[in-house]
Amino acid sequence: MKKIINLLIIILIVIFNFSIKVNSMEKKLYDIEIESITGEIISLNKYKGKTILLVNVASNCGFTKQYADLQSLWEKYREKDLIVIGMPSNQFGGQEPGSNTEIKDFCETNFNINFLMTSKQDVKGVNAHKIYKWAKISYGKSSVPKWNFHKILINKEGNIVDTFASFTNPMSKKVVLKIEKILN
Repeated sequence: MKKIINLLIIILIVIFNFSIKVNSMEKKLYDIEIESITGEIISLNKYKGKTILLVNVASNCGFTKQYADLQSLWEKYREKDLIVIGMPSNQFGGQEPGSNTEIKDFCETNFNINFLMTSKQDVKGVNAHKIYKWAKISYGKSSVPKWNFHKILINKEGNIVDTFASFTNPMSKKVVLKIEKILN
């Protein structure tokens, strides 16, 4: 009988610890701050209750044309509380070598980008930005970008619902249907 009680206590402790870990992961998204491409510090708490599409971007990549579709997606759904966040990174093929000012000018000049762009950051490895560390802990390895223009879709509750590889266009049916499902 004593062994059964000890076993039940251990099980309850494990369940309790797991529930604390899950709840703290959910809260951590809204505790994260990001630096905009112009240097402004933005708390993700500002986007609580909104849908977020987080994309690591690069100016000299074969997928760079997706900037236009990210802008179109944001324009189409921003009134329904979609937030698009582009996070420049130079970790894949050195395809984002410019300064924040150069990246901003490139995006505005070539794609008329006005969705949120962050300062240039690492998106994988030990120096990854906190949001990417959170994503990996919360969702697993599929949230870690393998190349530029990897997409992470976060619902209104602050949970990752899906990730999309670089070759998946932001305006593809696959992405749009997932976003619409969350927004409606």
